[in-house]
Amino acid sequence: RSQLDTHPRNEDNGFWHKKIYPHQVWLDGVYMGTPFMAEYAARFNRPQDFQDVINQICMAARHTYDPANGLYRHATDVSRQMFWADKTTGQSKHVWGRALGWYAMAIVDALDFIPAQEAGRDSVLTILNNIAFQLKKIQDKKTGLWYQVLDRSGDKGNYLESSCSAMFIYSLLKATRMGYIDTAYREVAEKAYQGFLKEFIKTNADGLTDLTRACAVAGLGGKDNRSGDYQYYINETIRSNDPKAIGPFIMAVLERDLGGVAGK
Repeated sequence: RSQLDTHPRNEDNGFWHKKIYPHQVWLDGVYMGTPFMAEYAARFNRPQDFQDVINQICMAARHTYDPANGLYRHATDVSRQMFWADKTTGQSKHVWGRALGWYAMAIVDALDFIPAQEAGRDSVLTILNNIAFQLKKIQDKKTGLWYQVLDRSGDKGNYLESSCSAMFIYSLLKATRMGYIDTAYREVAEKAYQGFLKEFIKTNADGLTDLTRACAVAGLGGKDNRSGDYQYYINETIRSNDPKAIGPFIMAVLERDLGGVAGK
């Protein structure tokens, strides 16, 4: 917890993604800090931290929101210096599925601990409701799943990706159970869950179960000068049994059980 006291921030108090990525806000980074900060605040009587948690969530939305499609792009360089950043907005080029998945999970998990009367909590709920709305709109009609690059869903070379789909299933199921979004979104999650079992859960040559089609990793800049363009995202390594897909899928299955639909 003490690391959060010294971790660099931008002028609006938003955390840098990492010290090696100065002034950058990545959606996946919100999951790294806010659920932990929120739970720590609740467990160890630090009510002053809830405003910081809310600010991190709202700050990320403000910096990454794309009004053209209602989604949130992977990242923003607030300083507008990185080669991948738009010179006007600072935003990266696309909406990466897993980045938005981490962000959605960060919100539903942090909300467990943010008091109902906390100022700004309603803004967090507004963001979550917008994510749910957009996920329903771009959900693959046939399978109920979601694509690696969400703002290019269905385009040539794009593919249905397991880690982001698991994250969205979990987030929608939990958000409906907790009353954060309309219960109708449970149907969206259930369609995705059934599609997940058909598309991603396979038996391999050894008779063991694999969870397939997960993007191994994706990022921006760094030593490999990752560009964040469309070709970059769709050509990153795809692998089976990635923990970043297995973990959220286990969470989704457990959340589905809590919601009373296990075994169907």
